[in-house]
Amino acid sequence: MAAGRIETDWLSLAEMIEESAEVLAFTGAGISTECGVPDFRSPDSAWKRHPPIPFDAFLASQDARLEAWRRKFAMDDLYAGAQPGRGHAALARLHAAGKMPALITQNIDGLHQRSGIPDADVIELHGNGTYAHCLDCGGRHELQAVRAGIGATGAPPSCDCGGMVKSATVSFGQAMPRAAMLRARSATLSCDLFIVIGSSLLVQPAASFPLLAKENGARLVLVNREATPLDAAADLILRGDIGDLLDPLGRHPGSRPQASEKTPL
Repeated sequence: MAAGRIETDWLSLAEMIEESAEVLAFTGAGISTECGVPDFRSPDSAWKRHPPIPFDAFLASQDARLEAWRRKFAMDDLYAGAQPGRGHAALARLHAAGKMPALITQNIDGLHQRSGIPDADVIELHGNGTYAHCLDCGGRHELQAVRAGIGATGAPPSCDCGGMVKSATVSFGQAMPRAAMLRARSATLSCDLFIVIGSSLLVQPAASFPLLAKENGARLVLVNREATPLDAAADLILRGDIGDLLDPLGRHPGSRPQASEKTPL
């Protein structure tokens, strides 16, 4: 398989988007790092100091549930002020222009929704860390109330139905959300341009969607700082700062901000 065409110019991507009938973006942690949200794989990642508790341990022990919540809130405090970045804003412009009906994300930070993309059009493969839910009835629980309850009682939260309350994210060992996976597959098969942004493509089964798109005839673009396992399958690879590369997209033709310019939010 021939290696993907490596570029550093956003114009190559802009041309592909213009030629496409339906664009689908697939985002990973790299799109949010400029917003202050730590990624998982960096050697100095905060996730390594506060690793998530596996799902089976969460279910088995009250102490593990309390520790899971302690680590969750420690991570939340690190990026409590995070706002959507230039990459999020660029994708929101593509959505608003009708070029990108939906978006798939591996991220749990909710920044795509805060950038202006409706929640219904954001397909979250790994859940959402901005709220909690009951593992039995599915009822939503707000994090502020959960945190206050733990502080007052010293016990992990429970739902009125008696079920365990957990962050609405997919933990290690927890089943992937079936509805989101089915929606992601449908969106993948309907697009003619699939853009991976800031993902190492090392986490399965989420990382299978770019190859599915390619096999279905879509063009595949990788926007990432580092190499991925699918580089050889890509039609275009953009290397560099994700915010710099995406920031011009959806703007007036000829508008090309410098690397230091930030998108107003």
